Amino acid sequence: MTMTKTRRPPLWLRDEPKSGERRAALTPDAVATLVRAGFEVTVERSEARAFAAEDYRAAGARLADAGDWRSAPLEAVIVGLKELDAELGPFTRRHVHFAHVFKRQQGWRELLQAFGDGGGQLFDLEYLVDERGRRIAAFGYWAGYVGAALGVLAMAAERRDGAPLSGPLAAWSDRDALLLDVQRAAQALGTNGQGRPPVRALVIGASGRSGRGAMDLLRSVGIESTDWERAETASGGPFDAVREHELLVNCVFVAEPVPPFTTREHLGEPGRRTRAIVDVSCDPFGEANVLPVYRRPTTLSEPVERLIDAAAGHADPALDLIAIDHLPSLLPRESSEDFCAQLLPALLELHGDDDFGHGPFGRAAEVFRREGDAAMGPPGDADAGHGTPS
Repeated sequence: MTMTKTRRPPLWLRDEPKSGERRAALTPDAVATLVRAGFEVTVERSEARAFAAEDYRAAGARLADAGDWRSAPLEAVIVGLKELDAELGPFTRRHVHFAHVFKRQQGWRELLQAFGDGGGQLFDLEYLVDERGRRIAAFGYWAGYVGAALGVLAMAAERRDGAPLSGPLAAWSDRDALLLDVQRAAQALGTNGQGRPPVRALVIGASGRSGRGAMDLLRSVGIESTDWERAETASGGPFDAVREHELLVNCVFVAEPVPPFTTREHLGEPGRRTRAIVDVSCDPFGEANVLPVYRRPTTLSEPVERLIDAAAGHADPALDLIAIDHLPSLLPRESSEDFCAQLLPALLELHGDDDFGHGPFGRAAEVFRREGDAAMGPPGDADAGHGTPS
């Protein structure tokens, strides 16, 4: 008896619509592995992506123009990173990307309605989890790493000429290039002994992916960090420790409202040493925002919001905030290679339609069904939340 071999679902890597996004969910090496495993892979050309289109072709992919996913075969799985605008719907086909809708974020209902109208399916990368509920692929480490780097650069810019770190920010070619820039900034801050007190950083959420990345960066440039976990924040803020450190790197995302770590009033009290806050978790829209000191994310074009100006005759420094929701884009190659290595095993388990109903994809599908039903129902509370960094 001859067994019929199940046809692998075709994979379609789309271009990224978000300005400044240079990462890719699939690298050329990953595409080569997928092609050898029997997948048909199509890759859209991109002017921004850190990997050349010809490298994908050499790996066995078919090339298409940016935006051609709208006319891809109906059985294709459209793979990306950042969210799609609801206006691009109605969405057919299966889509895999970070959608930032399942915490009822701004525009969640319209986006899920666009999937309902087209009969498509959304497998949010944030909800591809293992049996323990832990994400199988995340950019968190690199978000913390780059976020801490920008915090050091922001402090150095303010100390140099009093102005915030300016944009647009350009991606570094690799980690070594980033470290060279940040080491110079750290030296200018006096971390290697220039008659100034050493710069100290507070990392909240130090044991998570983002926290580990932040601590690694700070250690690499000689900045001492105070590392906080859940126990240190259990009593509820505001925390004076925030005001006692020059740099705060927040790597905590909470799902339920808790007392804020700091507030504008708290930061405005005399005696503050804080010069820069980096909110890696970047949740300005939600009720669970632990840093209610800003209203919207900053961007690669305008990376810093000045929260407090330095006042003449006062010792307290200026205070700058960085809250960019796609920090790993500034190290696109390393972050893409790391993320893709985490995601690849789950993709290789896809042999046919049934495989989308169990394992990580099945768990993501269940979240989509539940929230899709909620989006089709009567409007409830106002939109909230933003989501974890991607």
